[in-house]
Amino acid sequence: MTNAIEVKNISMRFKDVYALRDISVRFEENRIYGLLGRNGAGKTTLLNLIDNRLFSTGGAVYIDGLAAKENDRALSKVYFMADTQLIPDDMKVKDLFKTTQCFYPGFDMSYALRLADEYQLNTKKKLRALSTGYKTIAKLICTLATDAKYLLLDEPVLGLDANHRDKFYRDLLENYGASPRTIIISTHLIEEVSSIIEQVVIIKNGTILLDKPTEEVQQMGYSVSGSAADIEHYCADKNILSMQSLGGLKTACVLGKAEVPDARLQYTELDLQQLFIHLTNQ
Repeated sequence: MTNAIEVKNISMRFKDVYALRDISVRFEENRIYGLLGRNGAGKTTLLNLIDNRLFSTGGAVYIDGLAAKENDRALSKVYFMADTQLIPDDMKVKDLFKTTQCFYPGFDMSYALRLADEYQLNTKKKLRALSTGYKTIAKLICTLATDAKYLLLDEPVLGLDANHRDKFYRDLLENYGASPRTIIISTHLIEEVSSIIEQVVIIKNGTILLDKPTEEVQQMGYSVSGSAADIEHYCADKNILSMQSLGGLKTACVLGKAEVPDARLQYTELDLQQLFIHLTNQ
């Protein structure tokens, strides 16, 4: 049996508009993926197709070798934290946990309640009484507490403040370390997830533009910093992704391999967000 989500030649058309065009991509087991793309690129459509919330106009999705379409056995392996959830607003948080446990018997209730306490989420409150941020926290806790083999997260930190976002990323890594599984994160906050994701998948105009390990992506270029004069001279014949100035200092993101290091300059890994902007603007 193949332990992966396989998307084979998937197309999705809404009337005369193609959201996805004959794409194939594979999400291997026990890896954290960053699913990146501009608004309307097709990220959410792809996640909806994997979770069987939409039916493709061509191609198929396989989960551990099982056709996903209307297949409860295959879909029970997947938990999708969508931007919009089909949850009654008058449901209490504690009942949301219980309902999730009905569909995912391995749901860890004690872990969910511990996280709720750490996030100061009142489980006796109804969902409609929660702020946008705390509704997101309730959904995140459900996601982390399930035993699903594949977690799909669409804009998972919507409405969270900086402290809660930082805690979520730490909880996610701790959860992944204790129970490795496949996690697909679709987000626009590329800088925040760049240190978490192991594989980068970029969608542009409904097609897969890039699918590489994060380490390989970062080797596609580099960042270099130094005095404004030194950077301008150094970058004269380089393929520059971006240039930023602060006082008399400059930082450039450069596409390509670094030459023999200049002792006057500082070299660091490529800024994934700047590469994303460059690739999706072309």
